[in-house]
Amino acid sequence: MARLLKQAEAKRLGLPGRTSLEPVSGAIGSRVTFRIAEIAVPQPGDKPRGPHVHHGFEECIYVLKGQGTTCAESGEISIKPGDIILIPAGEKHMTKNTGSEPLVLLCFFPEPDVTAGTTEFQSF
Repeated sequence: MARLLKQAEAKRLGLPGRTSLEPVSGAIGSRVTFRIAEIAVPQPGDKPRGPHVHHGFEECIYVLKGQGTTCAESGEISIKPGDIILIPAGEKHMTKNTGSEPLVLLCFFPEPDVTAGTTEFQSF
């Protein structure tokens, strides 16, 4: 049965360096996870966040708004609205805001419980 999900009802995640909402995951019976992430414009003195890695599943990121750089073990990719980045399973990565407005990303995972298979790091 099709369902309407409201962003305001999404689970709020306490992830470092970003605001992240999770409206779709195994918690609602889905076999995939969908997140909305917002990375603020960096301010002087902000500590850079470290990368993370997903074990056993890839991540597909769609850039909705803003500008940034996705830093991965395989290199850096400049991103802007409309861009899509595919991060393979097991590759450390992180995305930083390089623009003057919040960077908003839609993140898709073929996994119902992303948290269980993700490790956060302090630095590369």
